[in-house]
Amino acid sequence: DELIKLGAVGASTIKEALDANELVLLSLTDYSAMYAILENAIESLAGKVFVNLSSDTPEKAREAAKWLAGHGASHLTGGVQVPPSGIGKSESFTFYSGPLDVFEAHKEVLEVLTSTDYRGEDPGLAALYYQIGMDMFWTAMLSYLHAVAVGQANGITAEQLKSHAISTMASLPQFIEFYTPRIDAGEYPGDVDRLAMGVASVEHIVHTTHGAGVYASLPEAVLEIFKRGM
Repeated sequence: DELIKLGAVGASTIKEALDANELVLLSLTDYSAMYAILENAIESLAGKVFVNLSSDTPEKAREAAKWLAGHGASHLTGGVQVPPSGIGKSESFTFYSGPLDVFEAHKEVLEVLTSTDYRGEDPGLAALYYQIGMDMFWTAMLSYLHAVAVGQANGITAEQLKSHAISTMASLPQFIEFYTPRIDAGEYPGDVDRLAMGVASVEHIVHTTHGAGVYASLPEAVLEIFKRGM
């Protein structure tokens, strides 16, 4: 209703919505929701271009592209890299993958939402980049929240911890820059860090967490990974 007040045209059925335009944008919980919706209007799929911004696995995106192609439609996978508040801003961006000619034909419209970052023809690539980003984001945010809990248990507020948390997170790019060429080259000489050092360090974190009375499953999982590496 709010969008209609802003000038959007409402559709009473799925078929009516699909028949309104060649380009169809989907932003749903997952790809299963796409099937649940589109299977009610199979006859309207042919000739359409579906840009699916829904979150799911790379393989689900590939399966969806094949399914739509089987019904005469095209599919672009999208991975939006900002929350809703970032939509409509040029500094925001979205990963896209799928047929290049389809992407180029609709790039101008897609850039109304955010800037575009085309990853390649494989429909699964945009979903893969999106999930990798979410992997890093949620892991980093959980580590921050865990640190806040340990701090609070020791009388340190989130505000007092903020500058230290920001500077710690800001140091990560230099590690990424340093390790990227080594990882691609398969070189792990141990001249900078060793697994044994990591084990000792994370054990201290686990002990500190237990001492604070905070649930330690996160640092314990990290410690297990270090030990497996040894």
